[in-house]
Amino acid sequence: MSAHTAPSVVDLRFEHHRAAARLLAVETATPRLSWRISSAPDGWRQEEYEVEVTRGGEEGHETEVVTVKSAKQILVPWPTTPLASRQTATVRIRVRGRTEDVGHAAVPIGAEAASQPGADATPVSADGSAWSPWSARVEVEAALLDAADWEAAFIAPVDIGGVGERAPVISRTVEVPEGLLAARLRATAHGVCEPRINDVRVDDSVLNPGWTSYTHRLQVVTWDVTELLHPGTNRVDVLLGNGWWRGHLGYLGDTAVYGDRLALAAQLELTTADGTHTVIATDESWTAAESAVVADDLYDGQSTDLRLAGPSASAHRVEIVSAAPSGAARGATSPKLVPQVAPRIRPTGALPAQRVWNSPSGKTLVDFGQNAVGVVRLTVRGLESGTEITIRHAEVLEDGELGIRPLRAARATDTWILSDAGEHVLQPTLTLHGLRYAEVSGIPDLAAQDVELVIIGSDLEPAGAFRCSHPLLNQLHDNVVWSTRGNFVSIPTDCPQRDERLGWTGDIQAFAPTAAYLFDTTSFLQSWLIDLAAEQYADGGVRHFTPTFEPTVKHAPAAAWGDAATLVPWAVYEATGDPEVLRAQLPSMRAWVDRVAALAGEDRIWSGGFQFGDWLDPTAPPDRPADAKADPDVVATAYFARSARVVADTADSLNEAVVAAHYRRLADEARAAFNRAFVTPVGRIHSDAQTVYALAICWGLLPTAQQWAFAGERLADLVRLSGFHIATGFVGTPLVIPALVATGHADVAGRLLLQTECPSWLYPVTMGATTIWERWDSMLPNGDINPGEMTSFNHYALGAVADWLHRGLAGLSPAVPGWGHVEIAPAPIDGVTSAATSHLSPYGRIAVSWEVHNGVLELTADLPVGVTGTVRLPDDSPDTAAVDIGPGHHAFAAPLPARERPRPRTVRELMDDPAAWEALIAVMADAGDLTVDSAGLARRMRPLLDRPPSTIAPELTPDPRFAPPGLRERIETVIGAAIKELR
Repeated sequence: MSAHTAPSVVDLRFEHHRAAARLLAVETATPRLSWRISSAPDGWRQEEYEVEVTRGGEEGHETEVVTVKSAKQILVPWPTTPLASRQTATVRIRVRGRTEDVGHAAVPIGAEAASQPGADATPVSADGSAWSPWSARVEVEAALLDAADWEAAFIAPVDIGGVGERAPVISRTVEVPEGLLAARLRATAHGVCEPRINDVRVDDSVLNPGWTSYTHRLQVVTWDVTELLHPGTNRVDVLLGNGWWRGHLGYLGDTAVYGDRLALAAQLELTTADGTHTVIATDESWTAAESAVVADDLYDGQSTDLRLAGPSASAHRVEIVSAAPSGAARGATSPKLVPQVAPRIRPTGALPAQRVWNSPSGKTLVDFGQNAVGVVRLTVRGLESGTEITIRHAEVLEDGELGIRPLRAARATDTWILSDAGEHVLQPTLTLHGLRYAEVSGIPDLAAQDVELVIIGSDLEPAGAFRCSHPLLNQLHDNVVWSTRGNFVSIPTDCPQRDERLGWTGDIQAFAPTAAYLFDTTSFLQSWLIDLAAEQYADGGVRHFTPTFEPTVKHAPAAAWGDAATLVPWAVYEATGDPEVLRAQLPSMRAWVDRVAALAGEDRIWSGGFQFGDWLDPTAPPDRPADAKADPDVVATAYFARSARVVADTADSLNEAVVAAHYRRLADEARAAFNRAFVTPVGRIHSDAQTVYALAICWGLLPTAQQWAFAGERLADLVRLSGFHIATGFVGTPLVIPALVATGHADVAGRLLLQTECPSWLYPVTMGATTIWERWDSMLPNGDINPGEMTSFNHYALGAVADWLHRGLAGLSPAVPGWGHVEIAPAPIDGVTSAATSHLSPYGRIAVSWEVHNGVLELTADLPVGVTGTVRLPDDSPDTAAVDIGPGHHAFAAPLPARERPRPRTVRELMDDPAAWEALIAVMADAGDLTVDSAGLARRMRPLLDRPPSTIAPELTPDPRFAPPGLRERIETVIGAAIKELR
């Protein structure tokens, strides 16, 4: 055990917002509290906590201390009277507990348990029962919680700011009295808004208030602007851009989906030392002017003429307009104004130019070394007034030039016209692009130090990390992280570069568990789920993407896509343990499953109608991505059973027994129907595809152990017969590796994971990918861009395999929702000798790492206070099957199970030996100048899996009429020799 040290309370948080010294505009009057505990002795557990809440200012403040006997430290109830609108409170926490000796009674044979003391140890009582020091104080301030608190009207410019015209600025001068204590600016917009006070931007966030279902709700953003104001006359200016409201939106070329006028609703609130509270709200006393932004569009880019910057020659009046959308959403009611919950969109980093050079056509190209999302920032100097600078963007190069065909109709072009020869820093704020490469014209001899890529995205807190001994897997994981960053911009999008960028439900359904591990996505996905439910059809159907750009179009129910209504809330719940997430979404979850039950009918088979199926299965033609090998009826019925089970588990979590029983019965009926219609008694599943077996295995759809075992064997055979290439689309990709490992085929899973030929996860890595591609072959081996219309180089869905890198390869997963108890069960594979992962859970950082030395797996695990774990090492000994551990540092060692392979008796066993299989491929390629790749040879093995290897040469020999004399004999000789030598 470590030396006794005093626990300390850190990272005090409210609801699911990031820890900070101050939280503005919390969305509830009773925000729940969470905290993390550091520097505690190993095995220390909280038994009670105290909350100190102080309200008021320098005079008349009141402090209340509440003591609660509880080990709970996550989402504990607000301890005192609710906050009023705008009310501020300062909160701090301290805890008391004691140390227990947990987790060292069942150490594996040959293992060594270890503990490490915390830094800066402070002596406490022997059992750790003293109160901890108080945490740092955190200030929380309530948002406007009552509609009556909102005084601002929506105002729009008159005679300027129309479609195709310069972006408008709405302004007001404000007299600020002496003794200002606090000032808050609250704003929302039809379009996007960028406020400035006295010519200073209020912060670095962009594209506020983000994209929500504007027909239902608009977010109000709150800024503390106290330091930007001074006594006397001040000026407030708000630049408005088209954004999602009026710019291009969707793949049909639509504009002005929500309306053809930009508008602002804002109020500046001033509080002075004498207690006076003044609200200056948007009304007809504000004015408008034209800005230097000539054009702005999220898809097409931004054009700015700096010669037009500065005070406008004339001010224009504004008028009050309806808060309700018009345009394609005509007839909509006024949206609800709500506090912003999701993290703001802002710069989250910058990438310097790695290379600047001239293309074959003479264009100046810049490579930032990483496919990312953001805008190019240029520094220019010494160029004449009127000089036009143009920046075009693309993710890849083709034939040495920008590969812009994947952008489709998106122009992705920014332009600047300079006003003088001075130094200018050019960075657009009303657009964003997906890019690795930029083409810059108008600047002679562009220097690399004068150009960088500013990364833009929702400001999510990083939570998960992974590293292993295999460099290509590390790059794959990095690619997943970058695709998450690039596609979590206000909503979870499919891609960030072309004329789409929509919240496709199928993509996030597959990826939500991975995203929730890599980043704290809770408030981000909560916000999106509100819109999913709001836009759900009256009959329970779910749109294919949310928010929609086609509100009058009804989407056909589609499995996996519609199941985002059930599976995304469940992923958030597993990450947080917050039942309120489920409570908020349960009506939507039930409505979706009820809709599917009605479509399935009494036989509970969901068949026919439109389906995306196993979207982008690599066997599907480029122009028909839904033509997957997996039968869409099998996929749909499997999802029916899965979602019904999730709704039943949700109801159980909320103590709604009657509801749980109903959906459990539905799930059982769908499961029985799945087996009746699609599964043979031995376990073969209709359409015989990797995906259908993965679904059935991972979701427990097979009723007998015999069928489950056969399904695992058949899945392994299908992977072998693909030449160890992936053969799944969006649906099967997250599940195929876990299904193989669960059924005892870790070696086959490892071969599939480490495959580098196309299609595979690592093929894009070998082609230089720095993000996850939409298609397995978005770029062809010859460097050409895939001819399919949908060819993105930044899509996260196929990166869902990273979930297994965390849970399986590295071995860390939550055993209960919220990470209060974890499962540590690494699954080593050939070719990987070490792995490490960590996750910033609600309780703190959980870390697992392992290495293999001389056949012994050495593992360490670190658990924060509040978390316990069960360790399962890959050892054959039943005495070491499971070890329970508590908070602290732990180390284990155990011999790996013997993995020696006998001489292959069948072709299947020959294929399972990587060296023998590679030798056979080489033999076939060399003999008679035959060209055979692993997939081609595997296809020829389909009828031969159970044959002895020594008998297959005749099957692999071409027609003797066209083969050189003696070819068969030479093949037999080399195959036999290769097999013999490899033993």
